[in-house]
Amino acid sequence: MAGHSKWKTTKHYKAATDKKRGALFTKLIREITVAAKQGGGDPDGNPRLRTAIDNARSLSMPKENIERAVKKGTGDLEGVDYVEVLYEAYGPGGVAIMIQALTDNPTRTVAEIRAKLSRGGGNLGTSNSVAFMFDRKGQILVDAGALTEDAVMEKALECGAEDFVHEDETFVITTAPADLHAVKAALEKASMKVSQAELSWIPKNTVAVAGEPASQLLKLIEGLEDLEDVQKVDANFDMDMSEMTDA
Repeated sequence: MAGHSKWKTTKHYKAATDKKRGALFTKLIREITVAAKQGGGDPDGNPRLRTAIDNARSLSMPKENIERAVKKGTGDLEGVDYVEVLYEAYGPGGVAIMIQALTDNPTRTVAEIRAKLSRGGGNLGTSNSVAFMFDRKGQILVDAGALTEDAVMEKALECGAEDFVHEDETFVITTAPADLHAVKAALEKASMKVSQAELSWIPKNTVAVAGEPASQLLKLIEGLEDLEDVQKVDANFDMDMSEMTDA
C-alpha cells in the first residue's frame, strides 16, 4: 500500500494551505459535531471526539470554533443534523474507492459524488461492491525528525500498534480501530510528534496505475475531497511517486 500512503502524506495531510484551510475547518467542525452527538461532549471519555479535536488543533483551529462545534453536537447550541454515509466506487484503472461523507442531505451528496465520478472516469458502486477489499483501521502519522526508526517502531508495537512503515519523512503506524487513541497518546507521551491520527479504510491489496489513468485518478480523488460533504477518500491504488509529483 505504499502508493496509497504516499498519496495521503503528500496530498491530503499537507493540504492545509491558506486556500484550503477554510474547507478543512468545515470538515473538521462536522466531525467534531457528529462525534460529540454520538459519544458525548467530554473528549476524555469519547476517543473519536478527542481525535477530532486534536486534528483541529493541529491545524490551528480557534478554540471557540471547537467549543461551538462540541456544543452543537451535544444540543447545547442549535445545529445541523448530519448523518454519516459511506459510498463505494470505482475509478480510472479499476481502482476501488471508499468515500466517507457527513451530510444533512444524502440525496444532494450522492448526486454530487456521482457527477464527479462520471466526469472523472469512475462510477458509483452498490453497497459492499468494494468494501470487502479494505480493512477498517486506525492510522497515525508521526513526523520522523530526529527520531530513529527503531525507537518509533519499538514504542509503537509496545503500545499496541499492528503495523509500522517508514515513508520519506513520516512514520505510518496502523492500529485496530479501538486502539487508535491509546496508541496516539502513548506516542505523544514519549515525545513523538503525531501530525495526524484517524480511522481509515486500508486496502488489503493494491492496483498499480500509471500514465493517463494515474493522472485521471489523482484529479478525481482531489475533486471528491473538495466536495463540502465529503470527509475522506481512501483508495487501493499504488503508483510511482513521480506520478504524484507531476499531478
